[in-house]
Amino acid sequence: MMEENNFNMRLSAIEDKMAIRETFDTFSILADQKDLQTQSLLFTENAVVESYFNGQLTLTFNGRTEIRNGFADFVKNFETLYHLNGQQTVELNGNTATAAAYCSVILTGDENGIKTKTNLGVIYQDEFERVDAKWLITKRKSFFTWQEKLALGEAVI
Repeated sequence: MMEENNFNMRLSAIEDKMAIRETFDTFSILADQKDLQTQSLLFTENAVVESYFNGQLTLTFNGRTEIRNGFADFVKNFETLYHLNGQQTVELNGNTATAAAYCSVILTGDENGIKTKTNLGVIYQDEFERVDAKWLITKRKSFFTWQEKLALGEAVI
């Protein structure tokens, strides 16, 4: 019986980690589709998002509405967005969890009549809460660690 309980606990942990990864990946897909209304539902009502550039806190959004509007203000500057999610670690603690994940973001747009491509390296540090059997983000710290901007079509050496 103890072995079965241990198996069930491990299985539950795997399911929770997969559900958290699903939330993380869905966030990126919805960003790329610019579906910010649906994306905002991946956050708790009182969630907080902080963005850091070069180690400095530059933006803070509080609550779903502010998060949705802040993201909308950012993505309006780009024609296309591509999030490429990499490794993620998750620590479970009952109905809460913390996670760290790496992401490469590619943005294309127009700056002063020149088509540009911006590559960003981002590390997300997230806090999650299980709400009505779903894992939602309660706090996100986005660390933009590097940036590369090129005229679209320009060769990289």
